[in-house]
Amino acid sequence: MAERSPRIGASSTTAWGFLTPGLVLICLSVLIPAAMALVMSFTQSGLDVSEPLQFVGLANIRRLLSDPMFFKVLGTTLLYLVGVVPPVVLGSLALAVLVNRQLPGIHWFRAAFYTPVLVSIVVAAIAFRWLYAETGLINGWLSALIPGGFKPIGFLTNPLLALPSVMVVTLWKGLGYYMVIFLAGLQGISADLYEAAELDGSEGWRKHLDITLPLLRPYVTLVAVISAIAATKVFEEVYLMTQGGPADATKTLVYYVYDQAFAELEISYACTVGLALFVIVLLLSLVRFAFAGDKGFS
Repeated sequence: MAERSPRIGASSTTAWGFLTPGLVLICLSVLIPAAMALVMSFTQSGLDVSEPLQFVGLANIRRLLSDPMFFKVLGTTLLYLVGVVPPVVLGSLALAVLVNRQLPGIHWFRAAFYTPVLVSIVVAAIAFRWLYAETGLINGWLSALIPGGFKPIGFLTNPLLALPSVMVVTLWKGLGYYMVIFLAGLQGISADLYEAAELDGSEGWRKHLDITLPLLRPYVTLVAVISAIAATKVFEEVYLMTQGGPADATKTLVYYVYDQAFAELEISYACTVGLALFVIVLLLSLVRFAFAGDKGFS
């Protein structure tokens, strides 16, 4: 059996030396807390954190399956996912096609579309909350366009409008980020393919249906799945703009975990809800690997 080269051994030691600090941080900040949360899902914690945990088996899971509020927030989360993911995919793809042109000043347009990504979610949520206010800018514009008996719209106080209003913030923040992903894919498509398609009579948007979409299928899958995971874990927008209201219309799974853990002090039950969220995110990740692995995204 051939002996291992000293150079290979030294390179391996150097690599592990660089990887170890990151692995330690991941263990301390992700893996160990996740394992503790999993254990706490099968226990009952008291208000006093110094008290020992009491093992209760599947009691928290049975409580979860019989909790009407859990199924309500689960439905709200899935509705948020359905309302955000398709516009994000289609909108960011359209922006990428728009800015993938050799035009004077096109870099400025790319920067402008990407700018919302750089804005803090706290700043964005506060700004949109002011825009949505009954005395805010949107209602001010509408009252100027519709003089007379215009009644201000409660974007964040109407249960039917609150969730779509919060979705707009997620869309505004995410379009530029996913546009860059699609732009990277578009710039990897040879111009010769479009020229050949034009010779076959495929012009305008038709060539994007014939060439762009088939070749960008892995990117579409990637954007769809990671935006779905992000929508499933949405928290900041809800917390800063509505705090789950009105009438729990915007309460999502992550906000429900926060509410149970820090408002109701039901730490063990919050871990159980978090476990359900983990299962949902895991399923979305498996979808990502199942449909995109054959095109280089593995």
